Amino acid sequence: MVETTGGEPDDGAAEVLDRPLPDGVRRRVVQIVSDGFGGLTIGELPTQLRQFARFAPNRRAKFAGNAMASALETDPLFRQRIAEKLREAQPELTGALDSGAPPPAADPLDVAAAAYVLRPTGWVKLVAAAGEEALRADAERADEESRAELERLRQELAEARGHTKAETERLRTELESAKKEAESLHRKLRGALSDVKRGEAAVRKLQAETDTARAEVQAQLSAAESETRRLKARLGEAEAALEATRRAAREGRSVEDMRVRLLLDTVLEATQGLRRELALPPVSVRPAETVDAVEPGRMTPKDIAARALSENDPAILDQLLALPQAHLVVDGYNVTKTGYPQMPLEKQRLRLLGQLSQLAAQTGAEVTCVFDGAELAAPVLLAPPRGVRVLFSKAGVTADELIRQLVRAEPPGRPVIVVSTDREVADGIAKAGARPVASVVLLKRFSHG
Repeated sequence: MVETTGGEPDDGAAEVLDRPLPDGVRRRVVQIVSDGFGGLTIGELPTQLRQFARFAPNRRAKFAGNAMASALETDPLFRQRIAEKLREAQPELTGALDSGAPPPAADPLDVAAAAYVLRPTGWVKLVAAAGEEALRADAERADEESRAELERLRQELAEARGHTKAETERLRTELESAKKEAESLHRKLRGALSDVKRGEAAVRKLQAETDTARAEVQAQLSAAESETRRLKARLGEAEAALEATRRAAREGRSVEDMRVRLLLDTVLEATQGLRRELALPPVSVRPAETVDAVEPGRMTPKDIAARALSENDPAILDQLLALPQAHLVVDGYNVTKTGYPQMPLEKQRLRLLGQLSQLAAQTGAEVTCVFDGAELAAPVLLAPPRGVRVLFSKAGVTADELIRQLVRAEPPGRPVIVVSTDREVADGIAKAGARPVASVVLLKRFSHG
């Protein structure tokens, strides 16, 4: 049993929170640790906190908050030392907590944070009460904001009604103007009909004049026939010249030939782009190489089958990650339990994330590692490495479903590679357009550096 500074047993040490600390209480706890931190010597600090000994209190709370909270929970001696500093800094509050009667006027978050550090009898209830009080305060604040928003909406509604009324009057005025304009157009239409009738009379007159002109044209037709014969002779000369031009075109490349060649080059370049997009491995095996034979000083027939890339070749993963804007999604526990299942889960995660950070630095690809968080009793104190996004699934959601959500969130056409040996996951993400890769391929890639 952990003892307090007074030498009496700390009955509250046996109590255990059944839920994570409320955010407000946790911030106050980190501030208490940060304030008491500076009064301790390097030797009195846990090993993982000594690097922050020279930090200012606010900077220490910002950058070492998770580490201090973890040390306070796992190191009873460190917690006892922080409790001593708290008693020196706030004797009234700590004395009231030790006597079992916290001051009623004190901030519930301060009371809960001090109780969490001191661990008096009933400290769990104080922390839970502070969490509920914070929730009530948030609810009241949200209610006030909702009322203010409702009042604002009412004002906007009144303004909208006034605007609608003015707009209605404007439209009524425009309607009257449109009616007057329509009446004017009707008058113009009647005038246009009169003009059409006059035009029809003019057409009849022109028809008579056309008949007269037709007779004159007939007379001129005979003269035109002689001119036609002369033009036919000239046409023969032009056809001969055209034939000579065609022969010259057949000897060289015509415009159509160049257009066809340009179209062919376009199709070839599009095919090469499609090959890069699909990440097809280069064809390294030729028909002649499939014949069972041994070349002098070269590989034996037994080695020929290994020349093409197999599904378990890590070179395939390198080719996929070389695609523009590639996104690698890793089923974390599926990989670690395939590669090093004998290790504790925490060390499995750390080892995998370290290897993924190196892979991200080498390839420049976006990397997301997903772990199943359904059985987590408390938040995982984990700082993601550079270049790797770490996600835990929520309660009631499996890591497999979270991976499918990540794949569905990507735009069509982006290269997405999912590492998992789970056949159900592989089939699901393949239908969504992603590329499944077995966990053993990633492990081989790690081993080859």
